Amino acid sequence: MEMTDEQLVDYASAMSAFEGKHFATAMGMLSPFAENGNAEAQHRMAIMYQNGLGCAQNDVAALKWMKAAAESGFAIAEHGLGFMYMEGECVDKDINEAIGWFKKAAEQGLVGSQTTLAMMYHEGNGVEKDLVEAKKWYDMAGFTDMDLG
Repeated sequence: MEMTDEQLVDYASAMSAFEGKHFATAMGMLSPFAENGNAEAQHRMAIMYQNGLGCAQNDVAALKWMKAAAESGFAIAEHGLGFMYMEGECVDKDINEAIGWFKKAAEQGLVGSQTTLAMMYHEGNGVEKDLVEAKKWYDMAGFTDMDLG
C-alpha cells in the first residue's frame, strides 16, 4: 500500500503517539491505517485492545487485529498470536495453534519465537519433550552452546 506524503506524516504521528504512550490519540490515528491493511497498525491496535490502553480492554477486537496482522505475515504479530493461543488470552488456549504461529514467526528469523519454541520442546511445555527439536530452535536463535542435558 503506497502512502501519500500526508499519509506518511499522519502515520508517523500515530506511531509517535503510541510510543509516547498517548494511547487514546494513537487509537484514533492508527485505526484508518489498520482498516486499510497496515499490519503494524493492526498489531498496535491489538496491543491497545488487549491491554486496555487508551480504550476499554476488548478481547474480540484484540484477537481480530492480532490475527489480521499475523495473517499478513507480520512476524511480531505471528508471535503475539502464538502467545495468545499459548496462554489462552483473548482466545481459547490451543497449543497446536500457538506452535503454528510461533513457527511462522521463527521461520522469518524472529529470535523470540525461536527461543519460545526451543524452551517449549526443551521443557515439554505443552508439547512432548524433544531435545533434538529444542536444539534446532536454540541453534536458530543463536544459542549454539546450549547444554540440553
